[in-house]
Amino acid sequence: MSKQQDKINDKRRELLRNGLVGAGLVSTGASHAWISNLPPVPPQVQTSEGLQPLAFAGGFGALQAADANGVRLPVGFSSRIIARSGQSVASTGYRWHSTPDGGACAPVAGGGWRYIGNSEVDSRGGGVSVIEFDSLGTLTRAYAICTGTSRNCAGGMSPWGTWISCEEVENGRAIECDPAGLKAPVVRNAMGWFYREGVAFDIKTGYVYMTEDKSDGRLYRFIPKTPGDLSAGKVQVARRSGTKPHYTVSWIDLPNPNPTSSSNYTRKQVSNSSSFNGGEGIWYQNGFVYFTTKGDNRVWALETATNQLDIIYDPSTSSTPVLSGVDNIVGAKDGNLYVAEDGGDLQVCVINARREVSPVLQLVGHNSSEVTGIAFSPDGTRLYFSSQRGTTGSGSGGMTFEVRGPFLTSGV
Repeated sequence: MSKQQDKINDKRRELLRNGLVGAGLVSTGASHAWISNLPPVPPQVQTSEGLQPLAFAGGFGALQAADANGVRLPVGFSSRIIARSGQSVASTGYRWHSTPDGGACAPVAGGGWRYIGNSEVDSRGGGVSVIEFDSLGTLTRAYAICTGTSRNCAGGMSPWGTWISCEEVENGRAIECDPAGLKAPVVRNAMGWFYREGVAFDIKTGYVYMTEDKSDGRLYRFIPKTPGDLSAGKVQVARRSGTKPHYTVSWIDLPNPNPTSSSNYTRKQVSNSSSFNGGEGIWYQNGFVYFTTKGDNRVWALETATNQLDIIYDPSTSSTPVLSGVDNIVGAKDGNLYVAEDGGDLQVCVINARREVSPVLQLVGHNSSEVTGIAFSPDGTRLYFSSQRGTTGSGSGGMTFEVRGPFLTSGV
C-alpha cells in the first residue's frame, strides 16, 4: 500500500472515528480498539434468492426481500415514496418533475431541510424542483427553482448554500439556483460550456472541480477570480501523468471555455489533456475530490493539495466487486462514500475507509431505470434518491424515495 493510499484511508478513518466519538456512539476505550481491529470477512449469505454478494465485515447486513415500495433494505431500515413524476407532491399541489436526476439536501432554519432535485428533460423542458421538510421530517411544501433548461443531470452544492445544476448537453451550462426560490437562477458562463455532469467545491481554496459525461470527457476545474463569486475566473483541464496509480495531475488553462462550434468543444482544445471515460458524480470531502467514471466503472480520489490521483474502486482489483454502473456519489457524515448504480443491480453501495464495498439498498422491478439523486439529510439519518424511470421505463414514471435507518451506527 502506498503512502498516498495510506493518507486517503487515514483521513477517512479519522473522520469516521471523530464522527462516532463526537456523537457519543463510541467510547475511547474498548470500542475505540474495535475500530482499529478489523473483524474477519463474513461468509456469503444464502437466501431464497440465491447466494448474496459478499458484504464487508461490519456492514449493514444482508438486504431483505423488497418492501411494499419495491426497495430491498437491511434490517432496521425503512422506505417511503415522497414524490412521483407528474403527480402532486403530497398535498402541496405541486406536480413533481419528470426524469428526476441529481440531487442534494440543504438545511432550513428551525431544523428542517430541503431536498433539491434536477429534471433531466431535453429541449428546454428540464429544471430543478425542491421538496421541503420540517424538523420532524414532515413534508411541508414543494416548488420549482429553475425552469426552461435542458437535461439537468447532476450538480453540486456551493459552500454558501446555492445549488449548481448542470446541463448534460454539448455546450451545457452551469446554473446557480437558490434553494429557497427567492432569487432567480443565474447561468454561470465563466465556468465553461461542455457536456456537464457534476461539480464539487474545495472548501479550502474555493476551486470548483467538474466532470464531463463523454467517453472522451475531461476533468476540469474552475478558479474563481474572487472566491465565492462564480461570475468570473478561469477554467483548466486536467492532465494525468504516470502509467498506474498514483498519478500526478497537472492543470492546463482552457483556451476557450465557451466554444461555439463542434470542432472546438472544450474536451478537444488541449491535445495533451487526459480523458476520463464517462465522468459522472463528484464529491468533495476532507481534502479529497472523489468522482466516478462509468465507462471503466471506477471511483477516483484526487487529493487537491498535492494533485495526487488514486483509484479507490475498480471491479477488476476490488476484494468486494459488487458495485457496477457507477454514477452519483455522496459522502456521509461518518466519512463513508455512497455510490448509486446506473444499470448494474440498481443498488446504492457504500465504500468504507478500507475500500470495501457493500450494497445498502436495491430497487426491484425498475429494470429500465437508474438510481439517481442520492443525498443525505443534514443530520445524516435519511437518504434520498430517485428511480429515474420507475417501473415503467419512462421518465414520466420517475419516483423519489426517502430511506431512514442507522446509517451512522452500523459500524461500517
